Amino acid sequence: MSENILKKIIDNKEKKIDLLKESISIDSLKSKINKNNSYINFAEKIILNEKNNKISIIAEIKKASPSAGIIINDYNPLNIAEVYNNNKATCLSVLTEEDYFLGNLSDIAKIKEKIKLPILCKDFFIDKFQVYLAKSSGADAILIILAAVSDKIADELYEEALKLKMSVIIEVHTVEEAKRALKFKDALIGINNRNLKTLKTEINTTYDIYSVLINHSRPLISESGIKTKDDLLEIEKKTNIKTFLIGESLLKDLNKNSIFSVL
Repeated sequence: MSENILKKIIDNKEKKIDLLKESISIDSLKSKINKNNSYINFAEKIILNEKNNKISIIAEIKKASPSAGIIINDYNPLNIAEVYNNNKATCLSVLTEEDYFLGNLSDIAKIKEKIKLPILCKDFFIDKFQVYLAKSSGADAILIILAAVSDKIADELYEEALKLKMSVIIEVHTVEEAKRALKFKDALIGINNRNLKTLKTEINTTYDIYSVLINHSRPLISESGIKTKDDLLEIEKKTNIKTFLIGESLLKDLNKNSIFSVL
């Protein structure tokens, strides 16, 4: 997404959060969290796979994106989750941003009722309130996009998520962001192959950034632009990265996708 779109999404998100805070209290979210027993350790599942030299796929559920437009017209998040579960996806990523990705936070709770997989709430996190909102909806992990927040806000989101026993993915797009990400010792780090200015995906982004992150103690994730099983295996061969977040290429070929054959 262009920097203008990123800025528009963040500005829009700020207004939405301000409105939500007027009608929902942190205490009510904490109460919901305490009653929810559906939580699964997202990071642990990926770490275990890595220790056993296995590939992990975080399979993404989304209706649309600024770069692709509408991806699925007849969008049913639970049906998609069931297909992913049947194909042995490691974890799910659920896009919950409402205006640009046409997602909804309630999708996570609906999926969690039926599918026992850890779920990443994929959204634009800019306020601690959102961390409680995500957890109260059944999310096991959040994503912090370093391009979208200051270091101070990134720190706050990270600490709040750990306090709530959630896993964290720190997402980076550049070498500079990768250097900033290294201080988040308990986070998974995702390398997004999508250029935020041009919207184009370039697998070389993973290769360019990998060398900065090679000594990070937690698993690294390659995100976006992975279209085939061969793309995935090539990245694994060159970097030893074993975790991949894949959305569009799975969604466009939902029932006969060969990417899952690596699991």
